[in-house]
Amino acid sequence: MIFNEEIALSTAEQLLRIRAVKLSPNNLFTWASGIKSPIYTDNRVTLSFPEIRTFIRQNFVAAIDENNWEPELIVGVATGGIPQGALVAQELGLPFAYVRSSKKDHGLTNQIEGEVRSGQRAVIIEDLISTGSSSLGAVAAIKAAGCPVQGMLAIFTYNLSIAAKSFEKENCRLITLTDYDHLLIKALEINYISAADLIILKDFKKGLEKN
Repeated sequence: MIFNEEIALSTAEQLLRIRAVKLSPNNLFTWASGIKSPIYTDNRVTLSFPEIRTFIRQNFVAAIDENNWEPELIVGVATGGIPQGALVAQELGLPFAYVRSSKKDHGLTNQIEGEVRSGQRAVIIEDLISTGSSSLGAVAAIKAAGCPVQGMLAIFTYNLSIAAKSFEKENCRLITLTDYDHLLIKALEINYISAADLIILKDFKKGLEKN
């Protein structure tokens, strides 16, 4: 679910303005999975803009407060969630750790980096949610370390039903600052895309849902 309707539209506008999200219905991007897509998202770009990274940080903190979460640990998901999570942890004066997609194949073979103590209430920070599989892998790792997970915060989600079902199954609440639907609303409003482009972008999401 989105944190707040007004914040969702404002976040979408800012992501479009700095081109952290690019929409190109007629010149498709290729995702790492090989999918040809009219949208490309790189929320790491927000870190280069102090006012936007502050906006994201403060709204993450506000979401934690409004949901009455009382974390004792902030956890970032590698890689995009690491800097965002560190900013939130710094703002709240809390310990920070991060979770790799898998254990290292050398050294201590850690999957979780940082000190994590069993019993610590954790909030997990992510930058982007697609199917949710990698994000929920981080949730599983933190739970396996003995930490109850109060929820996950992310900047953006594609709003895929598979992700919603997966988070529900794992009993992990997901709150995002914005999503695909609000992004399209704002993109049309500011003339970033045309009405014809909107149809292509909506059809693309329908196609993702079928796969």
